[in-house]
Amino acid sequence: MPRPLCTDMAVAGVVRLLRWGKFSCGAAADFPYLLGCRQKSTASFLSRPDRPKLAYNKLKGKNPGVVFLPGLYSTMNGKKALALEDFCKSLGHAFVRFDYTGCGSSEGDVKESTMGKWRKDVLSVLDELTDGPQILVGSSLGAWLMLHAAIARPEKMAALVGIAASADHLVATFQQLPIEEKKEIEEKGEWKLPTKYNEEGFYNVPYEFLQEAENHCVLGAPLPIKCPVRLLHGLKDEDIPWQTSLKIAERVISTDVDIILRKAGQHRMKEQDDIKLIVYTVEDLIDKLTTLA
Repeated sequence: MPRPLCTDMAVAGVVRLLRWGKFSCGAAADFPYLLGCRQKSTASFLSRPDRPKLAYNKLKGKNPGVVFLPGLYSTMNGKKALALEDFCKSLGHAFVRFDYTGCGSSEGDVKESTMGKWRKDVLSVLDELTDGPQILVGSSLGAWLMLHAAIARPEKMAALVGIAASADHLVATFQQLPIEEKKEIEEKGEWKLPTKYNEEGFYNVPYEFLQEAENHCVLGAPLPIKCPVRLLHGLKDEDIPWQTSLKIAERVISTDVDIILRKAGQHRMKEQDDIKLIVYTVEDLIDKLTTLA
């Protein structure tokens, strides 16, 4: 059964482990980007036959490696990705962050992107840029894609970490709209999805994206995922209800599943204590997997 930790005391205990453990997240020096001295690295590009090139950054190192999957219309340059990169570098573990087709520095038109194309992006990264077992860390929609990758490449999965996982949420939200509104979106060919994460105040989600995404819903049946799974979610998440993480925990067949609920956590989970928790979760999994090996 999943083991939820949903009290301030439980979360505080995790943060104390961060400060006193072998990786001292309490020191700002452990996170160069927090000091404003994070160097911007030049992206490399993964070439693929008849498909757009994917921008990525890669650290070579020990296994298990870590792969970060961004959220909807996000890029590989966010705080969570950079913090994990710094952490993996400090331990000498492999790490990959990348941009989906049409996002960030990757080639392609974001208006032509689909869940299916982004799923192929993730599999391309796993197949071409990683060796051996990987810990996938998916943020929001990235956690939805993470589940698909775990099903498609079970031999590559060491563990999964979902941050405000949004599996099926976009499709479910659209389906709950009034019939008149759905018809209007279909006629206009796009959905102005409200958001507070850009200046416009909404994402232009193509109607074709929504239609295609229905083929990638995962919560209607058991998920054949056997590796350890950690699901982190903020109780103040106004975009994706924390109950979505509970549904994922119920669906995966793995018995090694933990749910950690942050009382003050919001959707992006990008505050310093949130990021410390994310890094600690990955560190704990690395320790666990290394000990088992």
